[in-house]
Amino acid sequence: MSQGFKRQESVRHLKLGKRKKKLRVWRRPKGRDSKMRLKRKSYAKTVSIGYKSKPTPKPALIHNLKELNSMEKKTKIILAKVGAKKKLEIIKAANEKGMQIINLRSSK
Repeated sequence: MSQGFKRQESVRHLKLGKRKKKLRVWRRPKGRDSKMRLKRKSYAKTVSIGYKSKPTPKPALIHNLKELNSMEKKTKIILAKVGAKKKLEIIKAANEKGMQIINLRSSK
């Protein structure tokens, strides 16, 4: 319900979330004479194609310093399975650039 889509009778009935927001779960209006299903003017908005949100960028998998240097600043990265020496070098370079490493256990 990030866009504020409401269930059809949620304003009227307590069990559909008149007073409790956690009960306001989106359900598609299905009634034969439903004005909301027909997308009439003054009724609540229904879920449709035009409301899609922008996709979040996926974190990049980093194997070496060369790949790290080609990335933009302040991006999220995932360390690949590399040795301890190379991992420390990548972590230091990522911290200098201000990148966030997702799969790092502790920040040493």
